[in-house]
Amino acid sequence: MLKTNELYDLSHTKAAELLAETEYPWEALDHIKQTILDIGATLSMDEYRHPVDEFGKLDYEVWIAKDATVFSTAYIHGPCIIGHGTEIRQCAFIRGSALIGDHCVVGNSTELKNVILFDNVQVPHYNYVGDSILGHFAHMGAGSITSNVKSDKLPVVIKNGDETVETGRKKVGAMLGDRVEVGCNSVLNPGTVIGRDSNVYPTSCVRGMIPEKSIWKNNGEIVHKR
Repeated sequence: MLKTNELYDLSHTKAAELLAETEYPWEALDHIKQTILDIGATLSMDEYRHPVDEFGKLDYEVWIAKDATVFSTAYIHGPCIIGHGTEIRQCAFIRGSALIGDHCVVGNSTELKNVILFDNVQVPHYNYVGDSILGHFAHMGAGSITSNVKSDKLPVVIKNGDETVETGRKKVGAMLGDRVEVGCNSVLNPGTVIGRDSNVYPTSCVRGMIPEKSIWKNNGEIVHKR
């Protein structure tokens, strides 16, 4: 099973200290909210700002880099950090506990909840990303989503062939390694883990673990990249 240090270059996220303490990345999911609050308290207000909430007051649990672009129709619920040069586009729905890195794109009608997005991540069109961690330069094609709850509501078990790892959590989305590309309209089932530099064909239904430098094809066949 791929571990945290095999999936991510931690120099590209503010959550480096949290993730460095984990063997597997989903172990960080319970701590994202508090991590954001702790990091936020250290951020310079010369670089970041608090937005005004729906009641006309400053939202002190949201930190937005002053050079980030946030469209007026986006909804942001704290705690949340939005990094330098990031775009939060029309009608994005950030439900809270979202640590969004530098130079990311959160696109139109994309929904985020309890996530870490490393720097340069793109979730640009109609994506749902929940209880998930997306590595440096990971990209999700239009309409692709992370499903984070099993239909039987039992705790998620991560599977890699005959190997299984109990997470103890009912909600686990996808762990995407650095530079993973997910094709349009794909569903990443609860507990999906995708290794660095791997690709998922469009309209795929993915479960389990995909090794690094691999391609998941439409019939579930996995081939290694040359």
